[in-house]
Amino acid sequence: MFPLRTIGKKHKDGLSSRRNSHREVRTSVHDVGSEVSIASVEQPPPSRQSSHHDHELHRSRTYHPFAPHVLCLLMPASIFGVLARLGLVALATYNGQSIFPLAYVQGLGCFVMGFGLEMKEPLGNFYPPLYTALTTGFCGSLTTFSSWQLDVFNSWLNSQDAHRAGLRSFMDGLGKTIFTLTISLSSVLFGSYIARVIYPFLPTLRPPTRTVRYLISILSVFIYAATLPAYFLLPASYRHQATAALLFAFPGTLTRYILSTLLNPLLLTFPLGTFAANSTGTGLLAAFHVIQSITNKPISPNGCSLIQGLDDGFCGCLTTVSTFAVEIRGLKGWERPRYILMSWGAGQLLLLIIMGPSLLSGNVRKQLVCSFT
Repeated sequence: MFPLRTIGKKHKDGLSSRRNSHREVRTSVHDVGSEVSIASVEQPPPSRQSSHHDHELHRSRTYHPFAPHVLCLLMPASIFGVLARLGLVALATYNGQSIFPLAYVQGLGCFVMGFGLEMKEPLGNFYPPLYTALTTGFCGSLTTFSSWQLDVFNSWLNSQDAHRAGLRSFMDGLGKTIFTLTISLSSVLFGSYIARVIYPFLPTLRPPTRTVRYLISILSVFIYAATLPAYFLLPASYRHQATAALLFAFPGTLTRYILSTLLNPLLLTFPLGTFAANSTGTGLLAAFHVIQSITNKPISPNGCSLIQGLDDGFCGCLTTVSTFAVEIRGLKGWERPRYILMSWGAGQLLLLIIMGPSLLSGNVRKQLVCSFT
């Protein structure tokens, strides 16, 4: 559909200069994210499009962060991110597992995030909303900060009642904390490295026409609208597994995107928007977890499915590890450990404040008691 750039003799000089200019931007894989502005990680980049009559002339097109084309494309990206997360967790959950399931989710999401960050310029030249859909929509919905915090907190509590001492519960929670940070940061670097390797060989695609852009936006809205009949028409057993989460995926992503767009520019040394989204989502997940664990007032199966959908869909998409990892790379010196400790500490503190008194009361169990049938 789109003409590809041929690599012949007349293009060798251009390809060589393209490689050299790219190396000037990223001289080492360890520099990835270090010069990224935390206020613009998820913003659609400006596109530099060639004129149809003279390929030497260029015009710039900038999409507003809240442009309809940008927001619409977040809808299917959020849905696919949630489906990928739920699928990976289900695939990695089995008897005798040696790696906690969320490790795969965080690793894959951060890998794609690093790849997309390195491809910001070519994605911007093709279709800027695609960059925001990939980073904010897909990666932000695939990775989840709130579930990571709850997983660590459940390790402290030994929620599965495993036969182990308290020190080993502490080691389990500490291990999930350190391994998640290590996997996330290294995956961002690895994804960026792979992008740098294949970048010079990518074809140049002509930007979509105005008609195609509107068709993409309309199709995106229809994809999200289809989640409502999917919830009611598909078997009831699918609701707590996936379809309920799809209903709340886009609202969670949109809330996070609004918070990061409005609040991140306020403090250049602390991503306030991402911090607010991750903290809010973790607090909500703790509250929903308490509701699902009440023993004396059982909830109906439909209610349990909707709450589970809020857990996986809204809270999972409202919070993110992929953007969190990139922002850590974008900070300098002591700003990095401060951001990590404050984000992690706020999450654990919220879980303790919300879940602690409920557990001590005896009316709430450490395991979920909600029945989906």
